[in-house]
Amino acid sequence: MSVFNYQKDADGIVTVTMDMTGPVNAMNEEYRGAMAETVAKLETEKELTGVIFASAKTVFFAGGDLNELLAFEKGREAAFMAMLSTIKGDLRKLEKLPVPVVAAINGAALGGGFEICLASNYRIAYNHKSVQLGLPEVTLGLLPGGGGIVRMVNLLGLQAALPYLLEGKKVTPQEALNAGMIDETVDTLDALLPRAKAYILENKGNAEAAQQPWDKKEFRIPGGSANSPKMAQVLAIAPAMLAQKTRGLLPAPEQILDCAVEAARLDFDTALLIESRAFAYLVGTPEAKNMISTFFFQLNKVNSGASRPSNIEPQLTKKVGVLGAGMMGQGIAYVSALAGIEVVLKDISIEAAEKGKAYSSAILDKGIARGRVTEDKKNQVLALIKATADDQDLQGCDLIIEAVFENVALKNKITSATEKYLCDSGIWGSNTSTLPITQLAEASSKPENFIGVHFFSPVDKMPLVEIICGEKTSDLALAKAFDYARQIKKTPIVVNDSLGFFTSRTFGTYFDEGARLVVEGAHPIKVDNLGKAIGMPVGPLTVHDEVSQELTRKAMETWTDMGVVDKWGEQNALREIIDFLTLKNGRGGRHHNGGYFDYSDGNKTLWPNVLETYYKSEVTISDQDIKDRLLFRQVIETLKCLESNVLRTVADGNIGSIMGIGAPLWTGGFLQFINTYGLDKFQVRCSELAATFGERFTCPAIVGEKIKGGDTFI
Repeated sequence: MSVFNYQKDADGIVTVTMDMTGPVNAMNEEYRGAMAETVAKLETEKELTGVIFASAKTVFFAGGDLNELLAFEKGREAAFMAMLSTIKGDLRKLEKLPVPVVAAINGAALGGGFEICLASNYRIAYNHKSVQLGLPEVTLGLLPGGGGIVRMVNLLGLQAALPYLLEGKKVTPQEALNAGMIDETVDTLDALLPRAKAYILENKGNAEAAQQPWDKKEFRIPGGSANSPKMAQVLAIAPAMLAQKTRGLLPAPEQILDCAVEAARLDFDTALLIESRAFAYLVGTPEAKNMISTFFFQLNKVNSGASRPSNIEPQLTKKVGVLGAGMMGQGIAYVSALAGIEVVLKDISIEAAEKGKAYSSAILDKGIARGRVTEDKKNQVLALIKATADDQDLQGCDLIIEAVFENVALKNKITSATEKYLCDSGIWGSNTSTLPITQLAEASSKPENFIGVHFFSPVDKMPLVEIICGEKTSDLALAKAFDYARQIKKTPIVVNDSLGFFTSRTFGTYFDEGARLVVEGAHPIKVDNLGKAIGMPVGPLTVHDEVSQELTRKAMETWTDMGVVDKWGEQNALREIIDFLTLKNGRGGRHHNGGYFDYSDGNKTLWPNVLETYYKSEVTISDQDIKDRLLFRQVIETLKCLESNVLRTVADGNIGSIMGIGAPLWTGGFLQFINTYGLDKFQVRCSELAATFGERFTCPAIVGEKIKGGDTFI
């Protein structure tokens, strides 16, 4: 029995219900055989009125088989092109049938799934929030290889299609309808197939309904071809705008733009061939392998609970207390209430607590102004947040998260005073970004219920939560924290205890290395720009200004009190810079009178004294050395975290480095980067950097162990 259920009714309508082996329909070898068989049968069908493509799964069609794509090796391009030709050939035959083909979209149709829809003459979708439509391949370092670029450009026009192709935008059925990506929606699943059949019967014998727009003689691409004067203006600036976004580090967007332009310039079938060639190139790039490995397989692994204790029942958080209504606390309160959780937002005064609650109101007002939030939704969310200065209001919380300043004594005092208000099985979470959880838990009467729950700023936008287990943290506490993170729609990584844990510890090496380069005499602007050149969101000096040197100074004082004299070993150039900026010149960061840079009148300029004090024109450090130093420091620190079991899994390291630290997307995360860079090559480069710039670049032993065992970081 075929995995494409083929049924013809009395009206001559064939319904093809895709029900492939496995949980979802995917564009794999099984699909290729089933589609070829189905199209061949349709081409010989007598008295055919129309065709409907439907799905027996909750997802209409999930897209390409990423396992196949990840296994692709260079040198197999010819076979890959032949496979693409088969896929596209069948879709081309489908859209050239002499009867209407309708896609009855009951669930998400992304990537290859939406390409099947685009090859249909008419697209009807169930109008529900669970139904997502689009071509997100660019987020995996790929492009739509089943004709998606060519059909989107011909359907919408070049300019209108580019955001969906270059950004991988996923849209709801209503948004897709407004954009012209689909033709109709229905309000219930039960109405989907009847409406598809009704459309076919309404257009029985109508040759126009059975022909794709681009196959009609009079067809013109909406908005004009690539050669039109209007499009010529757009295309003159598009490459520069794209380069500004990707910094030349992501090949997929560049290939997509090229293919889209060719689709608006060449005949349809030639454009399909151009698209196939670009796809065959991209699938063999290290960027694609990195992004597929991390953003699909490892992200799914993390979100599915691979690091969560499997023997603990799901833990639902009903009432959360948030201690401290500052920048972090107010954000935690907002995302919790948005998820439907009752929130007690406590600060030392009711005025401070109300100010923290106002943050949620301001975000919701912005959502209302943009048409994304209703007044009713705003009122529902705000009603869940109780601003207070009274500890008694915490009574009955099943989770309390402390989000106060990074001071051990202060945190311990708060723990001792308020943990008694937790319910019997309640969990205490600290939003510390650096302080060891085991030490903080000493102030708790139930250290087994104490855990680190590290959010990132701004909380409402940053997708990651770093969960830190102390020496006595129980599986129940971990499960509770993990489930809470998923409940508020965050991605949780789980790490073991240490000073700075994983993200803060690794992130710190980025601006530490930036400080070292400045002290050595490199030009500060060059150092900052080369940080962006490797793909970091901002340069190391700029990010340190944002984090604030004053915060680093206070953290260093705390480390000294804890007996940690030098966090990263060797000479501490970072301490020299901190003392120079904060103690000698009163510059604690962007919001503390400036740091490396001045920020007067909204303009950012280098503070002249940094240049005068440190820059040495005779010092020559190559651009490549600077870039490698900024990147390798973070990779090496990640390896040390894995080696010492601070990081529990490779997946947590990659996802955490991307979502929490801002690791360059093209790397797939700091550990995945080593796999495609090459472990042997990485070891050699570390030795070169260590010989020239210091022992901090010594390659961790775990790399040599992997090489010896013939393994990679998976």
